[in-house]
Amino acid sequence: MTIAVDFDGTIVEHKYPQIGREIPFAIATLKQLQQEHHRLILWSVREGELLDEAVEYCRQRGVEFYAVNSNYSEEPVALNSACSCRKLKVDLFIDDRNVGGLPDWGVIYEMIHNKWSYERYMREVHRGEEPEKVSFWKKMFG
Repeated sequence: MTIAVDFDGTIVEHKYPQIGREIPFAIATLKQLQQEHHRLILWSVREGELLDEAVEYCRQRGVEFYAVNSNYSEEPVALNSACSCRKLKVDLFIDDRNVGGLPDWGVIYEMIHNKWSYERYMREVHRGEEPEKVSFWKKMFG
């Protein structure tokens, strides 16, 4: 599986342009995914020196990316990257800006390892329990 992973807010806490503290188990989970032969792509708003710092931060902790802000390492970089509309061909994105936020890294690993959707993960975790279904409108307007 090819997986795009955000940096700020996903691997580390948001402290942009500095590098925040590692989010618990992010690096360990990424290393495990690599051992299971998943391709990891760092997908970040960072560019230039700030991007190099993020890549080096991960490299020093044992995470080597298949590619950085591209589909593969040899992919040509757009000349005007500020206006570039990059589109990755990946199976999955891990990003703190997901609808619902970033699940715990243990949940992320279990979902990828078992090829489960978040809904399936919740069914498996709460097996035998019938979760209360609340309509979208009731959630929004009580």
